[in-house]
Amino acid sequence: MTIRRVAVMTSGGDAPGMNAAIRGVVRAGLYNGWEMFGIREGFAGLMAGDYRPLGARDVGGIIQLGGTMLGSARAPEFKTPEGQAQAVARLSQAGIDAVAVIGGNGSQTGAHALSQHGIPVVGIASTIDNDLTGSDITIGVDTALNIALEAIDRLKTTASSHRRAFLVEVMGRDCGYLALMAGIAGGAEAICIPEFPVTNEEIAQVLQDAYKRGKTHGMVVVAEGATNDANELAQYLHQQSNNNGAGFEVRATTLGHVQRGGIPTAYDRLLGSRLAAHAMDCLAKGQYNVLAGQLGGKMAATPLAEVAGRTKPIPTELFELAEVLAR
Repeated sequence: MTIRRVAVMTSGGDAPGMNAAIRGVVRAGLYNGWEMFGIREGFAGLMAGDYRPLGARDVGGIIQLGGTMLGSARAPEFKTPEGQAQAVARLSQAGIDAVAVIGGNGSQTGAHALSQHGIPVVGIASTIDNDLTGSDITIGVDTALNIALEAIDRLKTTASSHRRAFLVEVMGRDCGYLALMAGIAGGAEAICIPEFPVTNEEIAQVLQDAYKRGKTHGMVVVAEGATNDANELAQYLHQQSNNNGAGFEVRATTLGHVQRGGIPTAYDRLLGSRLAAHAMDCLAKGQYNVLAGQLGGKMAATPLAEVAGRTKPIPTELFELAEVLAR
């Protein structure tokens, strides 16, 4: 198949470094001699035919920006046969030969569905959750992790001044990767993630033991998808403190979407650029319907059929490491 026109879109939750990937796709595509287009608002724009030509200057000055210049939106209609047929028709009307989809699990599942209709598709691994099969690390993870870690470091400073324990809730509805890594790097006493549930009683005991050992602060990192969120856990610990009269004062802080809105780190800018160029190289070589990711430090292409609907588990040894170091 001869490729002449390629469209790029971002879908799902935004991630710092997506703009670097958009820039990389457009400029690598232009280098290959293709006409490049941007699809606005994810799969919603794909179905609506909201496409715009993109030149080299159109993606200038965006590599340092968080978010996505193309926008993103939920589009449950695309999951239906009618929605997918509409998207294919719009692409045909616009003369688009191939599509690059920048996003995480849901986005790549949508990319796979599109490929099943005969559209050459290449995915680009981007999600702050880092739970996408086919890439050891995804665009946005490094920035989100560093934002969470900076907050933890700041909270530890004030916690030590007042002999308090802080419960820091980070993003991760279904995956605890950010919480686990931020907890290890931030020296947390305990980490609560969906993959390895811990009880309120266990967290209370950990903090009480830390207090008795003479620690000046306590730090618990909680993923938003953990059994109990930070506020529920804080209420329980307040009750326990009132009952036994000993231990840290407890405060809860929810970081929320601030982790997505950061200026992308050098690593995320480089990763976005490299994955984008690799994705365009795959298209140029006729390697369609794959996810451009990084495996073992090298650029890799994993069939979308092996990516769609799957998540990457958290290694048990990392959670065990967190417990060993929290002494």
